[in-house]
Amino acid sequence: MGEKIIFGDVYRNKKVLITGNTGFKGSWLCTWLIALGADIYGVSNEIPTTPSMFSELGLAEKMNHFFADVRDLDAMKNIINDIQPDFVFHLAAQPIVSLSYSEPVDTISTNVMGTTNVLEALRTYNKHCTAIIITSDKCYDNVEWIYGYKETDSVGGKDIYSGSKGAAELIFKSYYHSFFKKENGLVQIASARAGNVIGGGDWALDRIIPDCMRSWSEGRIVEIRSPKATRPWQHVLEPLSGYLQLGERLHKDHSLNGESFNFGPKPEYNHTVQEILEDMSVRWHFENSKDAYQVTGDTKFHEAGLLKLNCDKALFHFQWKPTLDYNTLIEYTSDWYYEFYKNNIDMFTYTKSQIEGYEKLAKLSNIAWTR
Repeated sequence: MGEKIIFGDVYRNKKVLITGNTGFKGSWLCTWLIALGADIYGVSNEIPTTPSMFSELGLAEKMNHFFADVRDLDAMKNIINDIQPDFVFHLAAQPIVSLSYSEPVDTISTNVMGTTNVLEALRTYNKHCTAIIITSDKCYDNVEWIYGYKETDSVGGKDIYSGSKGAAELIFKSYYHSFFKKENGLVQIASARAGNVIGGGDWALDRIIPDCMRSWSEGRIVEIRSPKATRPWQHVLEPLSGYLQLGERLHKDHSLNGESFNFGPKPEYNHTVQEILEDMSVRWHFENSKDAYQVTGDTKFHEAGLLKLNCDKALFHFQWKPTLDYNTLIEYTSDWYYEFYKNNIDMFTYTKSQIEGYEKLAKLSNIAWTR
């Protein structure tokens, strides 16, 4: 890391607790915070996929990990009181939309009561702490307009997953107003919303990029349902930079206590599923994209139309904005999986190199968190 000052160097030698640390975003966040010199503690109830980024990067040996369920309030209270964290990033969730149709109660209990338990444990925590509660862009009641959703727009949704994320935001709001809205309070909280996140190391079911990479690594054609569906794709490091910058600013500026922030890509980064697969297939050396995918009419569950975020609030309060252009997003994502499946290299070192490359690009663009 040299003499670079990233996020004001606020995380160095600090205790950082990450719930859901064994997941895709959690593993990337752990890796970045390790590089920033933080003392990392993780809580999750399982390693969610095989393979998993958490296992492939050997993160269990590089941090302190606890197997516990966020739905267990006593466990969460004990862990937080024992660790005494300076920062908390709550990512633990049931994150799969399709799974919410077959396991609605598990989805609701994890996403709603899990969030409640983290907030309740923080309510009785008697030490200074900055907590970022991460939900999803799916928390918004998507009426499928063409405008970006603002943090003041209605939350909720027609499907169980969206409803659970909207409910988590309502719980966050009510806990803030009931317990955390104090001048000079010990615990400061904020919520963060992002979606359509891709990048190396995601092996979740029923997600287009993991489905592609599994199929292509085995020489199979991937089946896609909605080739013309448009999404505002973003690399996982983009929202993570937002979460980390929000943590830094909330730690220093308590006027942000209780606020919610969107983190999404630039509007011009909207691309169809077909476009992103064709661009990724080139980096996997397919001579013809027809060899990479085929369209199937098998739609297993309702898929929402375009949902994009307005990120003006984060830009106004702490000058956050995305770093990567679309081509670099494709490069980072495709190359991570290609290196994993084809070249048998140390993926922790490779992942850190992508983070360092991202930091350099942000520095060249004079992004606020690099100053």
